[in-house]
Amino acid sequence: MTKLVQLCTNKKSLFVLLGLSTVIAIVFGVIPDAVAHGVTAGDKGYIQEIVGVLPIPFMYLGAKHMMTGYDHLLFLFGVIFFLYHLKDVGIYVTLFAVGHVITLLSGVLMDISINAYIIDAIIGFSIVYKALDNMGAYQRWFNFQPNTKIATLIFGLFHGLGLATKILDYELSADGLLYNLIFFNIGVEVGQVLALAAILILITYWRRFGNFMHRAYSANTVLMMLGFLLIGYQLAGFFTS
Repeated sequence: MTKLVQLCTNKKSLFVLLGLSTVIAIVFGVIPDAVAHGVTAGDKGYIQEIVGVLPIPFMYLGAKHMMTGYDHLLFLFGVIFFLYHLKDVGIYVTLFAVGHVITLLSGVLMDISINAYIIDAIIGFSIVYKALDNMGAYQRWFNFQPNTKIATLIFGLFHGLGLATKILDYELSADGLLYNLIFFNIGVEVGQVLALAAILILITYWRRFGNFMHRAYSANTVLMMLGFLLIGYQLAGFFTS
C-alpha cells in the first residue's frame, strides 16, 4: 500500500494511471452508455411518455437518481470526509446542490447539450480532484490550497450538467416541463439527504471506533483510483463510440 500511495501522489504517475484506466475499460469491453447518469430502460420509456405535471413520479425519479448515482456519492464522500460539524457539512452540500440545480434546469430548458462521455469523465475527475485535495497533494506540489467551497460549487455545476445532457436525449414533453424538473430536483435533494445520512453514520462510526486518521490516506487513495477508473470508463466510450 505504501508504494501505491507514493505512486498516486506523484504528478507524472497520475497520467499513467489515467492511461491504464482507459486501457482496462477497453480491454474488458466495459464500454459505457454514459452510465454514470444513465436511466434504466423502464424509466426511459416512462419519461418519454409523460405529459403534464406529475410531482410524485418525478420526485421518485430524482431520489432514485441520487441514491444510485455512484459518481455523486463518491464525490460527496470525499467532500465530507474531513468535515466534523453538521454546519460545515450543510454548507458544502448546499453549494453542491445549488450548482447541481442551476445546470440541470438551465441545461434542459435552454437545450445546452454536451457529449455525455466527456461530461461524465469530468465528473470522474471531480472525484480524483477531491481525493487529492484530502491527501494534501496541492499544498505539497504547488504550495497552494484551492478554495474548497468554490471547487464544490463548480463541480456541482458539472454534475448537474451531466444529468441535463442525459435528460435532453429523452426529449421530454414541454407540457409541464419546468414543474416536473423542479419536482425532480426536490427528489434529488431528498435522495441526497438520505444518502448523506448513511455516509455520515458510517464515517462517524469509523471515527469513533476505528483507526480513522491512520487509514484516511489509504481511503482517499482508493477514492482517487475509483475516480480514475470512471474517467477511463467514460473516455473508452468516447473514443470507441
